Amino acid sequence: MTARRLWVLTTTRADYGLLYWLLREIDEDPDLALMLAVSGSHLSPEFGYTASEIERDGFAIHRRLEVLLSADSRTAMTKAMGLAMLACGDALAEDRPDMVVLLGDRFEIVPAALAAVVHGIPLVHLHGGETSRGALDEYFRHAVTKLANIHFPATEIYRRRILQMGEAPGRVFNYGSLGLDHLHRSEPVSREALAEVLGLSLDRPTAIVTYHPVTSEPDHGRGSQVAELLEALEAHEGLQVVFSKANADTRGRAINAHLAEWCAAHSERSRLFDNLGTRYFHGCLRHVDLMIGNSSSGLVEAPSFRLPVVNVGSRQEGRLAADNVISVVNEVVAIRHGIERALSPAFRDGLAGLANPYDRFGDGGTSRRIKDTLKCLPLEPGLVKKGFVDMTAMVGNHPEGASQCSSHS
Repeated sequence: MTARRLWVLTTTRADYGLLYWLLREIDEDPDLALMLAVSGSHLSPEFGYTASEIERDGFAIHRRLEVLLSADSRTAMTKAMGLAMLACGDALAEDRPDMVVLLGDRFEIVPAALAAVVHGIPLVHLHGGETSRGALDEYFRHAVTKLANIHFPATEIYRRRILQMGEAPGRVFNYGSLGLDHLHRSEPVSREALAEVLGLSLDRPTAIVTYHPVTSEPDHGRGSQVAELLEALEAHEGLQVVFSKANADTRGRAINAHLAEWCAAHSERSRLFDNLGTRYFHGCLRHVDLMIGNSSSGLVEAPSFRLPVVNVGSRQEGRLAADNVISVVNEVVAIRHGIERALSPAFRDGLAGLANPYDRFGDGGTSRRIKDTLKCLPLEPGLVKKGFVDMTAMVGNHPEGASQCSSHS
């Protein structure tokens, strides 16, 4: 039997961390062939050239798709999307995979989704149905959902949203967030090893900070979006800060320049990293005292560590959040008070027994379940034909995708 060929695209350190165990599952299954395409910031030295990390993990890169420009303006983003459309169109025409697998909401994946549709290749979408009203990702994510044929949302709420968008219930599967498989399958970093990598003693209160551009809001000058956060950190002189750089969205470079200046002025208590990598980033979530910023990891991954999170501004507005998240407006006083609350023993003690709403089964098997489903779904002509299922036409609650597969528990 010919192995089923799965063309998987990764464009950033963030989506690679989520995809890691699914890539491993596909790569180790003799009935499947992994065709790994790498693009976006993975190929940029400015963002740590994380393609080398992928290769160090033992994955063979099937395609390198250069699309990222040296500028990060809105015009540069649209040009990068055009380059991605050209690159993905050519690659898929040559590769002719059995399925294309895309995760999330990055601007680079919309052209890849369109190219798959035009070539008549079944499109699989991971982490659809979510909302993040403070970013252009909100548009991109739902656009890919409507282009996709098979869906793997991360919670029941998100599954129902996809159904609300008219997708067929038998093609929507909720197994939880695949990125949480790391918590069950990866060797954790010790506190001592993490302190050595960070170059900071963890005997003092320490925060991990990740702040990305809020692309749905107007431009207000260089680094201005992150200025309120940095000013708030000034008031917490005893707090050590580990920054992970912003992504390659519009104004990301301006934010990173602002972070570099702040760290240079506070070198005794701060560090700035191009890319911590999944293992050390999770080490931070395990061992530091709080997380600050506007990354989705504060809502999706941090609850599993019962880590207090100060979620700043509107970028993650609308996303399902557990009780570890303190959401504040992007203003100095609000951020400062949020940090004080997160550091209070009473708040941390109140997180004992907290359940992560994104970890459905709690056994590290989400990636395996997704792989098994992709492996056994019939590749019939009707798979790429889009319909629209009206909510009024549905019978029952459809608690799961009605698949021909049998090993999803």
